[in-house]
Amino acid sequence: MAGKNPRPTAGSGGNSAKHTARERVAAARAAEARKERRRRATFISSVGVIGAALIGGVAWAVVANGGSGASDAKASGPLPAPVTFGSATALPPWAAPADASAGAKAAGMKVSAMEGTVNHFHAHLDVIVDGKPVPVPANLGVDQAARAMSELHTHDASGVVHIEAPAHRRYILGQLFDEWAVKLDAQQVGGLKVGSGKQLTAYADGKKVAGDPASIELTAHREITLVYGAADASAKVPSSYEFPSGE
Repeated sequence: MAGKNPRPTAGSGGNSAKHTARERVAAARAAEARKERRRRATFISSVGVIGAALIGGVAWAVVANGGSGASDAKASGPLPAPVTFGSATALPPWAAPADASAGAKAAGMKVSAMEGTVNHFHAHLDVIVDGKPVPVPANLGVDQAARAMSELHTHDASGVVHIEAPAHRRYILGQLFDEWAVKLDAQQVGGLKVGSGKQLTAYADGKKVAGDPASIELTAHREITLVYGAADASAKVPSSYEFPSGE
């Protein structure tokens, strides 16, 4: 009849309610999915930043330590000047001196009861005289009676030179020879003098080094070789030394 509102068809109100409920559920799920995507993105970004920081830290440590577990990369200051100390007449083999402190002190180093840990690395020395190796003695720079040592020393006869210092100083080969009480310069090593067909040649990592061999800097894993003999003689000079693991 005219003037009366049409009656809704059966179930139309329920369908509308269900439709609205589904929309709310879908919207809630979409919002939760967006939150989850944001959480994942934040997590991935954080992992990336942390990973980059870790990688950067490792790279910095490798560079700072010379890439070899060594810590001499930051050694600073001028090289010490060679001093005239030790025998100019003794012939090889040269034993370690009875007084372990005199040469160290002459070279400007202290002999103390504790090894330093700020600057810790190793080099290696070979000495070849007339084609034959001359041993580098144990305990150079070590006062066994006082149980003390300098920051530059040897522990055995392998030729490995230990630098265990309390500061980032620089060291030279001449300081080791001071501790050895064997004079070293461009003209002689101990009582072995240049001239009369004999020569003294120094090498660092297999490459010839000109000038005073006492001034050669000791750096991490550097292989230093001194060769004394006839000027026309050939010698097999090592370019490196296989250090024990951890050195």
